[in-house]
Amino acid sequence: MSRRERASERLSAAARRAQLLEVGRAVFAKRGYEAASVEEIADRAKVSKPIVYEHFGGKEGLYAVVVDREMDFVVKSIAEAISSGTPRQRLETAALAFLTYVKDHPDGFAVLSHDAPVTMAPGGMSGMLNDVAERVGDIFAAAFKQAGYDQKTAPICAHALIGMVTFVGQWWTESRRFSVERVASHLAALAWMGLRHLPHEPAAVGGKGRR
Repeated sequence: MSRRERASERLSAAARRAQLLEVGRAVFAKRGYEAASVEEIADRAKVSKPIVYEHFGGKEGLYAVVVDREMDFVVKSIAEAISSGTPRQRLETAALAFLTYVKDHPDGFAVLSHDAPVTMAPGGMSGMLNDVAERVGDIFAAAFKQAGYDQKTAPICAHALIGMVTFVGQWWTESRRFSVERVASHLAALAWMGLRHLPHEPAAVGGKGRR
């Protein structure tokens, strides 16, 4: 047994798994899935490659767990943020929850922003957005019903809102010109003003019939 393998035994299986997840997240954030390698992950964790395979079955398995963990964290954060308050407060706290995740978990956000490997089911950012938008859509649907709007159109607004917050989050990671609190307030104000004046049946600008 090599010195590296003997050293690896000092951590429990759970602790080693947690360490590999942290190291893997950092490598995937920096390299993306395709460019990341088991060799680099093992080297950073100071273990042999078989240890990585033992815990996750390979790079794809490790990546899948990293993505699932990040998605679960951000979805729970946003779901909690939109669980109470006035509609406008829910918009702002949802935006702030996501932007706070972007600020506090840059590696996790970078992993979710990268494209998922083609061999995996849809995941990454697109999978997370769909999951979050479905949750937000439920709230939109309830609000639409109360206001007399067509509930079936709620997913349109939900995906529009989540997409807007996501792209602003990506912009913020590069500029960091404002606090996340200020950005969230502006996003909520923009979305809220549009929702307040949303017509029951928007007319097509080009004059063509609805589909």
